[in-house]
Amino acid sequence: MYQARGEKHWIIPDGYIPPTSKGSLESHESVCVLNCASEDALIRMTIFFEDRNPIENILVVVPGRRTKHIRTSSLSSGGEFIPVGVPYAIEVLSDIPIIVQYSRLDATQAENALMSVIAHPLK
Repeated sequence: MYQARGEKHWIIPDGYIPPTSKGSLESHESVCVLNCASEDALIRMTIFFEDRNPIENILVVVPGRRTKHIRTSSLSSGGEFIPVGVPYAIEVLSDIPIIVQYSRLDATQAENALMSVIAHPLK
Protein backbone atom coordinates (compact mmCIF):
# COMPACT_ATOMS: atom_id res chain seq x y z
CA MET A 1 0.00 0.00 0.00
CA TYR A 2 1.22 3.47 -0.89
CA GLN A 3 0.60 6.26 1.59
CA ALA A 4 -1.51 9.31 0.75
CA ARG A 5 0.37 12.63 0.60
CA GLY A 6 -0.85 16.22 0.74
CA GLU A 7 -4.06 17.58 2.24
CA LYS A 8 -7.80 16.92 1.94
CA HIS A 9 -8.91 20.57 1.56
CA TRP A 10 -7.56 23.02 -1.05
CA ILE A 11 -8.51 26.52 -2.24
CA ILE A 12 -7.80 28.13 -5.63
CA PRO A 13 -8.92 31.78 -5.20
CA ASP A 14 -8.19 33.10 -8.72
CA GLY A 15 -10.04 31.33 -11.51
CA TYR A 16 -10.78 32.89 -14.90
CA ILE A 17 -11.32 31.18 -18.25
CA PRO A 18 -10.17 33.66 -20.93
CA PRO A 19 -13.02 34.21 -23.43
CA THR A 20 -10.88 34.31 -26.58
CA SER A 21 -7.82 32.71 -28.11
CA LYS A 22 -5.49 33.73 -30.92
CA GLY A 23 -3.29 31.43 -32.93
CA SER A 24 -3.17 27.66 -32.61
CA LEU A 25 -3.45 27.37 -28.81
CA GLU A 26 -6.72 27.54 -26.89
CA SER A 27 -6.94 29.56 -23.65
CA HIS A 28 -7.78 27.21 -20.80
CA GLU A 29 -7.29 26.34 -17.14
CA SER A 30 -6.63 23.04 -15.42
CA VAL A 31 -6.82 21.75 -11.88
CA CYS A 32 -3.98 19.22 -11.69
CA VAL A 33 -4.38 16.54 -8.99
CA LEU A 34 -1.76 14.04 -7.82
CA ASN A 35 -2.97 11.02 -5.86
CA CYS A 36 0.03 9.20 -4.34
CA ALA A 37 -2.14 6.72 -2.41
CA SER A 38 -3.06 3.20 -3.49
CA GLU A 39 -6.80 3.89 -3.25
CA ASP A 40 -8.88 6.18 -5.45
CA ALA A 41 -9.52 9.77 -4.32
CA LEU A 42 -13.11 11.02 -4.48
CA ILE A 43 -12.98 14.77 -5.04
CA ARG A 44 -15.86 17.22 -4.59
CA MET A 45 -15.46 20.72 -6.04
CA THR A 46 -17.42 23.91 -5.46
CA ILE A 47 -17.12 26.91 -7.79
CA PHE A 48 -17.69 30.33 -6.17
CA PHE A 49 -18.61 33.55 -8.02
CA GLU A 50 -18.78 37.25 -7.16
CA ASP A 51 -22.42 37.75 -8.11
CA ARG A 52 -24.22 34.39 -8.24
CA ASN A 53 -24.72 31.20 -6.27
CA PRO A 54 -21.97 28.57 -6.36
CA ILE A 55 -21.91 25.53 -8.61
CA GLU A 56 -21.74 22.70 -6.09
CA ASN A 57 -21.19 18.95 -5.92
CA ILE A 58 -18.89 18.54 -8.90
CA LEU A 59 -17.50 15.03 -8.44
CA VAL A 60 -14.21 13.76 -9.88
CA VAL A 61 -12.39 10.49 -9.17
CA VAL A 62 -8.60 10.35 -9.37
CA PRO A 63 -7.42 6.73 -9.42
CA GLY A 64 -4.77 5.56 -6.97
CA ARG A 65 -1.14 6.28 -7.90
CA ARG A 66 -2.27 8.55 -10.76
CA THR A 67 -2.49 12.19 -11.76
CA LYS A 68 -5.46 13.87 -13.42
CA HIS A 69 -5.53 17.18 -15.27
CA ILE A 70 -9.07 18.54 -15.13
CA ARG A 71 -9.97 21.34 -17.52
CA THR A 72 -12.20 23.76 -15.65
CA SER A 73 -14.28 24.33 -18.78
CA SER A 74 -15.40 20.68 -18.49
CA LEU A 75 -16.63 20.98 -14.89
CA SER A 76 -20.39 20.98 -14.43
CA SER A 77 -23.14 20.12 -12.00
CA GLY A 78 -26.82 19.96 -12.81
CA GLY A 79 -26.07 21.07 -16.38
CA GLU A 80 -24.40 24.29 -15.17
CA PHE A 81 -20.88 25.07 -16.44
CA ILE A 82 -18.34 27.75 -15.49
CA PRO A 83 -18.89 30.71 -17.83
CA VAL A 84 -15.93 32.14 -19.75
CA GLY A 85 -14.73 35.65 -18.92
CA VAL A 86 -16.08 35.53 -15.35
CA PRO A 87 -13.87 35.49 -12.22
CA TYR A 88 -14.40 32.55 -9.88
CA ALA A 89 -12.72 30.52 -7.12
CA ILE A 90 -12.53 26.77 -6.53
CA GLU A 91 -12.79 24.75 -3.32
CA VAL A 92 -11.43 21.20 -3.63
CA LEU A 93 -12.35 18.59 -1.00
CA SER A 94 -11.02 15.03 -1.10
CA ASP A 95 -11.75 11.98 1.01
CA ILE A 96 -7.99 11.25 1.19
CA PRO A 97 -4.94 13.57 1.08
CA ILE A 98 -3.99 14.75 -2.43
CA ILE A 99 -1.78 17.43 -3.99
CA VAL A 100 -3.42 20.17 -6.11
CA GLN A 101 -1.86 22.50 -8.66
CA TYR A 102 -3.61 25.10 -10.83
CA SER A 103 -2.55 26.16 -14.33
CA ARG A 104 -3.82 28.76 -16.80
CA LEU A 105 -2.85 29.21 -20.44
CA ASP A 106 -3.82 32.68 -21.66
CA ALA A 107 -3.69 32.70 -25.45
CA THR A 108 -5.68 35.92 -25.90
CA GLN A 109 -2.72 37.56 -27.65
CA ALA A 110 0.19 36.39 -29.79
CA GLU A 111 2.50 36.37 -26.73
CA ASN A 112 0.97 33.49 -24.76
CA ALA A 113 1.16 33.44 -20.98
CA LEU A 114 1.30 30.30 -18.85
CA MET A 115 0.79 30.44 -15.09
CA SER A 116 1.01 27.50 -12.72
CA VAL A 117 0.82 27.53 -8.91
CA ILE A 118 0.25 25.14 -6.06
CA ALA A 119 -3.26 25.59 -4.64
CA HIS A 120 -3.59 26.77 -1.03
CA PRO A 121 -3.89 23.78 1.34
CA LEU A 122 -6.09 24.02 4.44
CA LYS A 123 -5.75 21.85 7.53
